[in-house]
Amino acid sequence: MPIYPNLPLAGVKVIEFCSVAAGPFCGMLLADMGAEVIKVEPPAGDTLRQWPPITDGFSENFASLNRNKYSLVLDLKNAEDLQRARELVLTAEVLIENNRPGVMDRLNLGAMSFKKEHPDLVYCSISAFGQEGPRANEGGFDVTIQAASGVMSVTGEPDGAPVKCGVPISDFASGLYAAFAISSALLKVRNGQGGSRIDIPMLGCTLGIAALQTSEFFGTGINPVKLGAAHPRNAPYEAFRSRDGYFVIAAGNQKLWKSVCDATELPELFDDPRFATTMDRARNQKTLKILLEEKFVTQDTDYWVKAFNEAQVPHSRINDYETALNDPQVQHMGWVQELSLPNGAKTRTFVSPIRIDNANLPVRMPPPEKGADNSRFMSSVLKEGV
Repeated sequence: MPIYPNLPLAGVKVIEFCSVAAGPFCGMLLADMGAEVIKVEPPAGDTLRQWPPITDGFSENFASLNRNKYSLVLDLKNAEDLQRARELVLTAEVLIENNRPGVMDRLNLGAMSFKKEHPDLVYCSISAFGQEGPRANEGGFDVTIQAASGVMSVTGEPDGAPVKCGVPISDFASGLYAAFAISSALLKVRNGQGGSRIDIPMLGCTLGIAALQTSEFFGTGINPVKLGAAHPRNAPYEAFRSRDGYFVIAAGNQKLWKSVCDATELPELFDDPRFATTMDRARNQKTLKILLEEKFVTQDTDYWVKAFNEAQVPHSRINDYETALNDPQVQHMGWVQELSLPNGAKTRTFVSPIRIDNANLPVRMPPPEKGADNSRFMSSVLKEGV
């Protein structure tokens, strides 16, 4: 793998015992920052390798979460392979796993089993509900955690059936929390305070990113509800119908509200006491939406995008992913790059959006073929310190 010594986590070795989304996403975030991430897979491989789209036999879903990693296949039911796994962990700074609580302990790969031999190890476990408590032994996937955490209760139209967020936010929020916690714990090791046992519960992470909803409940005692694209405390702040489709505006303060009234040539709305303040507009947003859409449906979306751009009101079309990925800003930032799959097929991927010192984080190597690095990480090499 090409070495980039200026990346923040260069020189940090991470062993990843993870599959599908939350754990692999965490590992990829660390790898993007320069860590050497060794992905330990069972003989059948990470189950994400089977997810479509499949390009010439290789999963593009897998590719999107496993760049910049090595792959080592070990059968942890085999004593020799299990010993290799343990030796590998002893050479590393970080271990990430996303099994059910207790699985790693039964394999003699649990956090406590390394405490004496490797007191500086940062050991991170991602699970549905956490490592202890009445629900710790339950499994979970993104959709079940979205349901359990309340996300589905506030997603969709007010009179609609329950729907999940279209992006797997529970998986990826948990991966982000894990990568942040690991990076923080590495500073603790550097300061001579030893390693850490990090517990990342997907339920807690998904509740954590719902700070506005939980605080609304704490402050009022009333459950937040589904509002479609609307906002409980701001208006106009949602999707509106135009003559040929929909667009979004977000006028989150009085100055922007005045700009909306000017751009729509509806000065009477600015003087209407029902819409005098942000909270007034939020309370009366159904009426406000009707009045604004009477104007918006007289012109196409292009007209209103241009009008609100000139008025400097935050706005957007409702993009599909093809449109979003071709946005001039996305192109300028270089976030979409070509990627070579292990089978030689060419595809594209969305790289890390983070820039450091005005430079994108590099794709140092493509996602690995299953077991591609076994010869590199056999026990004879491990004992020498890979």
